Amino acid sequence: MAPPFLALLDSEPAEDGVLHALSRVTSLVVKSNQAVPNHLSRYILVDDASVDRDQVIAALDDGAEKAIVPLTLAKKLVGIVPASRLFLLLDTANVSAVPDLLRHAVCGVLLKMLGVDIDLIQSISTFVGSTIYVLPTGNPSTSLIAKLAAIGASLVIPVQQLTTDATSQTQIHIGDAFLAPLISDRSDGLFPTVITSHPEGGKALGLVYSSRESVKESIVSGKGVYQSRKHGMWRKGETSGATQDVIQIRMDCDSDSLEFRVVQHGAGFCHLNRPSCFGDVDGLSALERTLKARLADAPEGSYTSRLFKDNMLLRAKIMEEADELCRAESKEEIVFEASDLIYFTLTRCVAAGAGMGDIEQALNRKARKITRRPGNAKPQWAPGGENSLQATPQKPIVADSPVVDADEPICMRTVDLATTAQEEKKRLLKRPVLRSDEMIAKVKPIVDDVRERGDAALLYLTAKFDKVQLEAPVLLPPFYPPPSSAAGKYQLDHAVKDAIDIAYANVRKFHAAQIDGKALVVETTPGVTCSRFARPIARVGLYVPGGTAILPSTALMLGVPAQVAGCEQIVIATPPRPDGSISPEVLYVAHLVGAHAVLRAGGAQAVSALAYGTQTCPKVDKIFGPGNQWVTAAKMLVQNDTEALVSIDMPAGPSEVLVIADDGSHPAFVAADLLSQAEHGVDSQVVLVGVALSDAKLAAMEAEVDKQARALSRVDIVRESISRSLIIKTQNPEEALQFSNEYAPEHLILHLRDASTLVDRVKNAGSVFVGPYTPESCGDYASGTNHTLPTNGYARQFSGVNTQSFQKHITSQEITKEGLEKLGPVVATLADCEGLQAHANAVRIRLGI
Repeated sequence: MAPPFLALLDSEPAEDGVLHALSRVTSLVVKSNQAVPNHLSRYILVDDASVDRDQVIAALDDGAEKAIVPLTLAKKLVGIVPASRLFLLLDTANVSAVPDLLRHAVCGVLLKMLGVDIDLIQSISTFVGSTIYVLPTGNPSTSLIAKLAAIGASLVIPVQQLTTDATSQTQIHIGDAFLAPLISDRSDGLFPTVITSHPEGGKALGLVYSSRESVKESIVSGKGVYQSRKHGMWRKGETSGATQDVIQIRMDCDSDSLEFRVVQHGAGFCHLNRPSCFGDVDGLSALERTLKARLADAPEGSYTSRLFKDNMLLRAKIMEEADELCRAESKEEIVFEASDLIYFTLTRCVAAGAGMGDIEQALNRKARKITRRPGNAKPQWAPGGENSLQATPQKPIVADSPVVDADEPICMRTVDLATTAQEEKKRLLKRPVLRSDEMIAKVKPIVDDVRERGDAALLYLTAKFDKVQLEAPVLLPPFYPPPSSAAGKYQLDHAVKDAIDIAYANVRKFHAAQIDGKALVVETTPGVTCSRFARPIARVGLYVPGGTAILPSTALMLGVPAQVAGCEQIVIATPPRPDGSISPEVLYVAHLVGAHAVLRAGGAQAVSALAYGTQTCPKVDKIFGPGNQWVTAAKMLVQNDTEALVSIDMPAGPSEVLVIADDGSHPAFVAADLLSQAEHGVDSQVVLVGVALSDAKLAAMEAEVDKQARALSRVDIVRESISRSLIIKTQNPEEALQFSNEYAPEHLILHLRDASTLVDRVKNAGSVFVGPYTPESCGDYASGTNHTLPTNGYARQFSGVNTQSFQKHITSQEITKEGLEKLGPVVATLADCEGLQAHANAVRIRLGI
């Protein structure tokens, strides 16, 4: 919870004793140009218009916990600085001017007030919905601190009004200010106090009691001082020497107990000369204690003594263990090698006088940084460098986690079905595990935020994830041609426009032929006529990814069947470009298919907006389109929420292609088809099933894969996806098609003699490409078929997107009096059998029986 007060450090210098006492119970609020020791917890206050965004980020990078900034500057920091690090600087006059985007993009507000109005602060807290610190004029009091704490607010007190001496009319003792909200529920007025170890990850050392006097002495002296229920004031270590340095004192959420975080000296906290009253410490804390003890008195010639004295030996062991950890494959191997590396690393730290506490502080400082380095390896450690894993012989790498070298051939792993065990065959059919439950848990807060806050959440999340500041999330028609003022931003290449026009015509022609426009009418019994007729789904949402590639083709494949089916409302959702615009290709497709709105958002937030609707984004009835794991998880989440009342097209996974090729196939054609899917992403699934391929033909295909891949701009993606891919050797087309049907690929390409005669044997596939001159890319773009297809083996149960995906079917029946006379007794008998008397009565009352 927030401390009961913050200390404002004005330009006047403060005494070291006061600063140290404050550091144990709260944080300092300092101006952006004030220098304070790094060990003091501090908030940076920006009330100078000359301070810019980069200066705030630099202060946070330098270790400041939070930044307190005015409205104008906060708008520039949203999406760059995490909400947990940002406070708004307001006065009572401009609270209502805080936009929704900022209300949920900060963790608190520092409110300047002439006087303290509790009711006003409570109302502001409801509006802002975050932690409030109050900076009033005049002298503070402990009663005011307690009143504010009772409503979840905290006071900001100038350091000059705080003291380590007794509380007076003009100054408050720091301990009195800290203890103001603390309430004891014990008859003796003491506070239960948990003692935890600072350099050992907050491990509990024991439980004691504190009084107001003991706490105040601890705050000022920095030593562990408690209240014994039998002996009065207890200054820890006064007789035993096992003293404590107090690092931090906190109260719990109910303000009735305390935690002291301390550095324990001597034998330990417990009277049994153990580190903790709950037993010895273990894990890293125990290792650190052991190493410190051995540094002090390790036997001469022992291994530990050698490590401490021989820096070159210790250096070699650290490098050796790091190398072995990088080569480890199984979980057990990784844990074993990591524990060795940690041992030698901590030995190095202890030898230099550092410990776990120092490491934790360094990690905390790094975690506070806003700006990040690219994170690339230094040249000597990068793949191919002199110290890289490829520079020395290494263990075999399993197919699921390859280490790829830019100089190594780009090739697939080969498996012969004839010599493969049954269990291994089953493994070959498996895709990467999609931990949908974990992903759904991750996307749920995003989905919930958009459902609850609508456009405000969309704008905030777009700024956070896409680093794009938008005024409004939705674009409305006309989408083409662009207004003259934005012609440059939305310039559409004429050749691309012509290609889209041809693709649109082909896709529309094929999907128009699929429409179910004729009612099915069947007379099941004389006088009993049953029918089924199709109606378009009224409102549809089409998700068009915009991650590693611009995909106007996906907008076509989803928009055309929606248009042909007659959907009343078509909403396209796609992530914006860095300047907030949408690619002109996608906007042109939106124009062609008659889209009613374009939502400038991606990821789970776009799916949520489509499912629930926002102030500007219409709610839809069904969501279509591929996407990454976040999109897929969000689609699965919303389709199971009865509040959303939305369905989805199908579960989606990484792109897939399975090519069946025989000895008569063209190696270059086969390689090109494999690579056309491999370039989608590193998790693309690429399989070549060879039918009685000669060694020479297989080698020629592999050489083509390597050659063509190196000429691609996305070669790094291809290199990794191909390294995870498979060549399956089979004896004949029957065996190859059996494997394909069990695999159920998204795309199936038949590079076989008389390929067209084998299509009838295909049982499971998203779409089939027949013969050497039918590349999968034609289906992706312009042949007419749809490229939104089932992946991850779902071709066993799902069809690809088609016109009827955008239609629903309604049944009807009409029965004459004569028909009911024939059918009614049957219905009444069955209703009686099920004990549903009213059902039977609905028939009998008409027939008079």
